[in-house]
Amino acid sequence: MEENKISMILEKELVVALGCTEPVAIALAAATAKKHVNGEIQEVMVKASGNIIKNAKSVGIPGMSGKGLDFSAAIGVVAGNPDRKLELLEGLTKEDERLAFKLINEGKVKASQSDSPKRLFIEVTVQTDQQSARVIISDNHSNISLIEVDGKAISRGGCENLGVASEGEELDKLSIDEIYEWVIQTDLKNLALVKQSIDLNKVIALEGLSGDYGLNVGKTIQQNVQKGILSDDLATVAMSLAAAGSDARMAGSTLPVMANSGSGNQGIAVTLPVVGVAEKLQVSEEKMIRAVALSHLVTIHIKSKFGRLSALCGVTVAGMGASAGIVHLLDGSLQQVKGAIQNTIGNVSGMICDGAKAGCAMKVSTCSNVAVQSALLAINHQEIQSTDGFIHEDVEKTIDAFCTLGNEGTRQTDELILKLMMEK
Repeated sequence: MEENKISMILEKELVVALGCTEPVAIALAAATAKKHVNGEIQEVMVKASGNIIKNAKSVGIPGMSGKGLDFSAAIGVVAGNPDRKLELLEGLTKEDERLAFKLINEGKVKASQSDSPKRLFIEVTVQTDQQSARVIISDNHSNISLIEVDGKAISRGGCENLGVASEGEELDKLSIDEIYEWVIQTDLKNLALVKQSIDLNKVIALEGLSGDYGLNVGKTIQQNVQKGILSDDLATVAMSLAAAGSDARMAGSTLPVMANSGSGNQGIAVTLPVVGVAEKLQVSEEKMIRAVALSHLVTIHIKSKFGRLSALCGVTVAGMGASAGIVHLLDGSLQQVKGAIQNTIGNVSGMICDGAKAGCAMKVSTCSNVAVQSALLAINHQEIQSTDGFIHEDVEKTIDAFCTLGNEGTRQTDELILKLMMEK
């Protein structure tokens, strides 16, 4: 692969996002529809796939008390700036929140499940007393695949300047071998976006450690280290830092994060365990940046086959990437990087996704712990054998098997999880 191809993939898959990407994507669709109509709003109709509903139902929205599909659409209509892409909810005010609730209380916002077979699908129609606009986002959280005004399509197949996903053929050409070689050899200037991901995600982690967010998973781990109940080791450092970032983000912190493959939580879980271990080991900044780059790219590689949304938790994939990055920090070889990925897949591959919420920080903590454990085993030449489970001798075949499980083996599970969530 050409040198700049991987750089381009990083540019497309590492995107700054404010708030959980599912409600933000709903707000983006609503804001885009509102931009294309004049007049007083009469109705806002939201239809979303089950996976979007799972992740938008309970998660916090930056600086707001409202949650859910209806509030996400309403706040997008009232205050969202679609030109800001996944940062469109920056700077929301209490007046914006009041106006969004007013729309909802007047019965003007309606939300339902779409019958689209796509796992990532959002359709928002905004009807005013003068016009109607319909916007569809599909496959990628910022990929606007249709803008329709008064029944006439004015844009199809991706909206200009909204950061659509990497081309499938670009991602198909990636391999662990090629990623590793590129990360080791590329000029550090090509990793500026990776450095930005470290800086952004570290800030929200520190906010989570100092504030009061969600379940305070990261903060509690750190406090128990200080009490002497937990040891101050690589695993607890990785767990506390990463979980704290997720604590803050899931609870509606107004700080942005660098998302990976459309997920801010994955962006946190890809970067912060590696950063925590790097700081604990006191390695050079360059080594840390290259390790985080390896973590990002391994995750992007696996996610390109796994899909953006699934019945399985996407943070498990971030754990696979983080394990690779931690091996690099420990001076491991390419084979040991592959071993760490194999170990992580063999450990957390069955973790389900039951929506975005405060409890996601616990899953981030778990996968960060597993990333460290898997890396340490690999460094000691311990690797799950191809005779075990669905692990293959070739890591690429193991990745394919894991992704088949996530894509084909869990559709009924996905439907049941959503049913159980909606019955509460």
